[in-house]
Amino acid sequence: MSNIPGDLKYTKEHEWARVEGGTVTVGITDHAQTTLGDVVYVELPKVGDTVTKDAPFGTVESVKAVSELFAPISGKVLEVNGELEASPEDVNSDPYGDGWLIKIAPSDASQVNGLLDAAAYAKLLENA
Repeated sequence: MSNIPGDLKYTKEHEWARVEGGTVTVGITDHAQTTLGDVVYVELPKVGDTVTKDAPFGTVESVKAVSELFAPISGKVLEVNGELEASPEDVNSDPYGDGWLIKIAPSDASQVNGLLDAAAYAKLLENA
């Protein structure tokens, strides 16, 4: 059973979003990192780039595959987790903490309301 924190929002593509004030932190879920296996490289946008809801914004490469990352909301990239260049394994060891990917200033904060809550994401995993 995957770890699914109740205070986060989720996408069907297995990204999570944490809303804190006017910032949304994005990462991949415990289920995603488990499915990928050992993460060896993460490609992320640059600070100041714009991301679009449901569009790819980067990739995560594991020993098994390269997978695209999809933005849960649209907005401007405020911060990128630069620690992942040296320690991409943080995505595996702490997907909801040190393994975060980017922080976004939402262009439309109401897009968060369209994301899955923890119960809906758990149901998605059960039916997968």
